Amino acid sequence: MGCGWFLSSLLHYMLPRKRAVGGEILEDHSHNREVLLKKPRIDSLISSSAPFEVISAAENNRKNSGGSSSAGNNCSFSSSSNNNHSGSNIVGPLNMALGDGNPPDIDEDLHSRQLAVYGRDTMRRLFGSNILISGMQGLGCEIAKNLVLAGVKSVTLHDEGTVELWDLSSNFIFTVDDVGKNRALASVQKLQELNNAVLISILSTELTKEKLSDFQAVVFTDISLDKAVEFDDYCHNHQPPISFIKAEVRGLFGSVFCDFGPEFTVVDVDGEEPHTGIIASISNDNPALVSCVDDERLEFQDGDLVVFSEVKGMTELNDGKPRKVKNARPYSFSLEEDTTNYGAYEKGGIVTQAKQPKVLHFKTLREALTDPGDFLLSDFSKFDRPPLLHLAFQALDKFICEVGRFPVSGSEEDARKLISLAVSINEGLEDGKLDEIDQKLLRQFAFGARAVLNPMAAMFGGIVGQEVVKACSGKFHPLFQFFYFDSVESLPTEPLDPNDVKPLNSRYDAQISVFGCKLQKKLEEAKVFIVGSGALGCEFLKNLALMGVCCSEKGKLTITDDDVIEKSNLTRQFLFRDWNIGQAKSTVAASAAASLNPHLHVEALQNRASPETENVFNDAFWENLNVVINALDNVNARLYIDQRCLYFQKSLLESGTLGAKCNTQMVIPHLTENYGASRDPPEKQAPMCTVHSFPHNIDHCLTWARSEFEGLLEKTPAEVNAYLSNPSEYTVSMKNAGDAQARDNLERVIECLDRERCETFQDCITWARLKFEDYFANRVKQLTFTFPEDAATSNGAPFWSAPKRFPRPLQFSVDGPGYLHFMMAGSILRAVTFGIPIPDWAKNPRKLADAVNKVMVPDFQPKEGVKIVTDEKATSLSTASIDDAAIINDLIMRLEQCRNKLPSEFRMNPIQFEKDDDTNYHMDLIAALANMRARNYSIPEVDKLKAKFIAGRIIPAIATATAMATGLVCLDLYKVLDGGHKLEDYRNTFANLALPLFSMAEPVPPKVIKHRDMSWTVWDRWILRDNPTLRDLLQWLKDKGLNAYSISCGSSLLYNSMFPRHKDRMDKKLVDLAREVARVEVPPYRNHLDVVVACEDDEDNDIDIPQVSIYFR
Repeated sequence: MGCGWFLSSLLHYMLPRKRAVGGEILEDHSHNREVLLKKPRIDSLISSSAPFEVISAAENNRKNSGGSSSAGNNCSFSSSSNNNHSGSNIVGPLNMALGDGNPPDIDEDLHSRQLAVYGRDTMRRLFGSNILISGMQGLGCEIAKNLVLAGVKSVTLHDEGTVELWDLSSNFIFTVDDVGKNRALASVQKLQELNNAVLISILSTELTKEKLSDFQAVVFTDISLDKAVEFDDYCHNHQPPISFIKAEVRGLFGSVFCDFGPEFTVVDVDGEEPHTGIIASISNDNPALVSCVDDERLEFQDGDLVVFSEVKGMTELNDGKPRKVKNARPYSFSLEEDTTNYGAYEKGGIVTQAKQPKVLHFKTLREALTDPGDFLLSDFSKFDRPPLLHLAFQALDKFICEVGRFPVSGSEEDARKLISLAVSINEGLEDGKLDEIDQKLLRQFAFGARAVLNPMAAMFGGIVGQEVVKACSGKFHPLFQFFYFDSVESLPTEPLDPNDVKPLNSRYDAQISVFGCKLQKKLEEAKVFIVGSGALGCEFLKNLALMGVCCSEKGKLTITDDDVIEKSNLTRQFLFRDWNIGQAKSTVAASAAASLNPHLHVEALQNRASPETENVFNDAFWENLNVVINALDNVNARLYIDQRCLYFQKSLLESGTLGAKCNTQMVIPHLTENYGASRDPPEKQAPMCTVHSFPHNIDHCLTWARSEFEGLLEKTPAEVNAYLSNPSEYTVSMKNAGDAQARDNLERVIECLDRERCETFQDCITWARLKFEDYFANRVKQLTFTFPEDAATSNGAPFWSAPKRFPRPLQFSVDGPGYLHFMMAGSILRAVTFGIPIPDWAKNPRKLADAVNKVMVPDFQPKEGVKIVTDEKATSLSTASIDDAAIINDLIMRLEQCRNKLPSEFRMNPIQFEKDDDTNYHMDLIAALANMRARNYSIPEVDKLKAKFIAGRIIPAIATATAMATGLVCLDLYKVLDGGHKLEDYRNTFANLALPLFSMAEPVPPKVIKHRDMSWTVWDRWILRDNPTLRDLLQWLKDKGLNAYSISCGSSLLYNSMFPRHKDRMDKKLVDLAREVARVEVPPYRNHLDVVVACEDDEDNDIDIPQVSIYFR
């Protein structure tokens, strides 16, 4: 091809580029089956005519010393018997083949949410890991997606089979045009689009065990048991061991087996931050009793190891040695140590959990098949299920080996043969033999065995993807060793006729083979509302498109999200690419989902679902829905949607994730309680005085830093602009308020426009230098002057007792750690607010230091009588004064004088905090503020990334937990759209992939209220039609044995039996009363109004009745 082609190709990969590889891979069988590429559609100025090349196994080994190599030789266990590929070929991007295997730097903007879960060390291990995934049907595709998003170094895809129409039920990569192509080859381009930093290569020939040695972890999703045993033996005994995972999804049944070698070290078993406590006292005893302040409950458990620091008096404990906890209580614990002869405890001290690594000894698959140990349970109502499924999967393997195919759905003969094989295997067991075999369950297993269902693939793709991360990093506890799962309760309630499950030559044939064509039709004709189009929303769109939900003319999927795509979304929200940044999430996601299934009938909106948009999401919209799926990230929005679903009696499928944890909740009309029926307790907020004067952890420092950032750079400039835009209106509003808050606002505006006004960049440096002195020296000097180190409270106790920490002022120096960086960030952001150009030298440390040293800092003398808030219940640091009104008048006069000195067009530029842009200096300033304050109080400091997590309130998130949650929800979606399922068929789930823990349970039924022969729940709404009068409503209730004594609409009272004049309203239409009394204007899209009625029975007992809807149109 010549040097010109090579240079062009190399330049193409060296230049920054979009995440898409850009082009379609074709195979030309007339030229040694080389892989060619159509001319790419990349927007880059320099592009290669061949971004992929064919690399022989040996050549790839030579080129990529640390990367993935060829793999070879898998016994075919695929539902496809086609194999159109031969020769030992790996396809991979040219640029990565030249790499040296060193993990790249972490893009913290891109991976911030994932970093919040894993940390830098784990991410670096992932970036150096090479993974093999064998079997590219739905499960393999889901695993690959999650690992590519996570950012492993390389993923090698192996599959000898070709794409069938059958595969389209579960694999989001394949299209109808891919039918007949090799599965691995057809997967490369779309997976590569997810993350260009990951080398994705393929192997389409037979795997041999020797070729596994280039990988840290290997995953098999479609392999015979004999071949799996052979490969696992090799991986287990290899040095170092290769982590081996075997996973299968067969209809509504799934299994995972993990073997990470004879001795695997788990570095961090749960991923949680080490628990800490602030010490209040330690006894000189054997054993010693350690008591902690009652600020927060201790999370220690018996057997935990802890270390002590900063203990005064009993300094023997500060040696850093881990000590064992026993008799752990909420605020105290005992130590297995004799402290009788130690120094007497005086004050202070922090106790911190010392997390210990854990070593696991895995069995090989060969050993574990006959001695599986304890199975990981997911559903305690099925505690006896795993041993049976252990048999079932072995019987299925034997069936395929003997018959050469999967059992046919609906074939009683095949089901009987599989049952017979399971019985035979069971009879041959010496230990663990089952007394009884559930033949009905095995029959269901046989009928669906060939199908890979999308929800199951999504769920297991999350679980297995997380296990691969554990294998590569030692982060989190691995699955040890078998996990079995089934969701047979998702099957239709009516028995399936064999004719219902016959293939129709459609993309849904695999799903039809499990659920039948009648449910498939219900799925296609469903009307679904997805609220939110972030990580959960993208996964739901993908799942629904593959399931065929809303994929007919009668069906419709509506998705709404008012947000736009950001860079940090790309590691989880897999329907987005980097060229979509700034575009509307819902529009891009809907378009991407439609490309997965052209039959998807989807409408994307950019409206926030809220009371303000009920003209968009009106009564007709809600009444037309079959089900609502929440994909939200905040509780208030969830509660609003919950109330709408209650009102219109629509099923709500709820889910959420937090790091490696996820939960699902099914809200089904009349069967379950609603989402809002139970709430998590509110997060504990630190008292204001603690944050502002007495911090004792870095969270307090960061909360204060963010508050100061927003006050100085956003709120005060906004107040300035509000005043300058309309001085008279602003001053009137301040006078009318006449309180301490108004006084503070005026003082801040005057300070900004007078004493602290900046006109040059040197002024901004002066401002930053004086702020440093104020925050970290003068305020501390004043605080310790007011409350000296030996100060006592009114009852004689030491004022500076735990959890308070005595502060020390900082002495500024341009050479001090972080001081100059604070100056740089502070002065640059101050310049932005005043519209002052930032000179090039501002980012030159030496020149900036020279400018800082020119600033004259006045001496500070502490003052007597300064009031510092110490009341933990105080909600404001401002103190009201009887002279506030007079002071405000004086401030307004001073403000007028300042305004007269300003140019008429002068305005400031408020800065809105943006955490996800590392070039804007926002987090630099907040981290510097927090760390300087932490240094005052001898609190451990944090780096900018950790500061971003806390101050930016970043919710930790990973793709694996999202995938699992959405898969579980979609298993329940089958039940909702089928209809007729009972409460016990539905499942609420809590899972923690880190442990791993899976806890499934029936939803809680709603509370039932009974009256006479009637009963109702929160789901009921009583409806009166034909535009009734007040008298009609009262009589309608009277007929039910209910005496209404109060009727209200909104905040207005329409009727109260105690008010005689209300009797004059009896013959008025309720809608007219609402218009006259409550000033209700019913919009044209609504044909009813709601009233709240308070009732008593004939014995004067209050009865809570449902909401009453009055229909007048």
